[in-house]
Amino acid sequence: MTTILIVEDDAPLRRALRMALGARDLQVVEASSGEEGLALAAARQVEVVLLDLGLPGMDGLKTLTELRRFSEVPVIVLTARDQQHDKVSALDAGADDYVTKPFDVEELLARVRATLRRSPTPKSGPTSVRHGELVIDLENRHVMLAGMPVHLTKTELSLLETLVTNPGKLLTHEYLLKRVWGPAYGTESNYLRVYIRQLRQKLGDDAAGPRLILTEPGIGYRWIADDERS
Repeated sequence: MTTILIVEDDAPLRRALRMALGARDLQVVEASSGEEGLALAAARQVEVVLLDLGLPGMDGLKTLTELRRFSEVPVIVLTARDQQHDKVSALDAGADDYVTKPFDVEELLARVRATLRRSPTPKSGPTSVRHGELVIDLENRHVMLAGMPVHLTKTELSLLETLVTNPGKLLTHEYLLKRVWGPAYGTESNYLRVYIRQLRQKLGDDAAGPRLILTEPGIGYRWIADDERS
């Protein structure tokens, strides 16, 4: 049975989440503090962690940092609406996704399902990606659209590869910049806007109604997974 670890100091919210997840045949273990959550993550086999950023004592960000020292388990952080900086910091520290409080339980469950479906690492991902007439050959590093080659620059191709090997995962501006442009970068989000716009144009995507690349304003970008497309 799939096990979800909830690290949340709000007891009524923990109880509501336990009931909702349990009704979907998911096993739940609970912690009310970061220290307790780390101990459970080390002792139990869990598939997803739901982590509140506003924990007392050891806060969620510190808990996440410590968790990443020994585990790559997917983490969905639970944040307050005004914690934009904390969202970005958590994603950069290794969180896989976030849900803003107050949230709809069905939205959270959808995020949990999407996280469970993802490959654990890019290395285990596909060697090619297809969407309609778009074919991205990751092994040979070339792209076809409607049977015609799409000419991408080296930087565009690296950016595209980073996105498609993390389907559905929110990648922050800083992560993408460091991954594609190098460790000296991290704040030049204008670079990303330009290259994302160019990629969309070349791949036939539309920012107003995206089918491939979704913008998370002020945070980063997602490559829309197949099962997320309408």
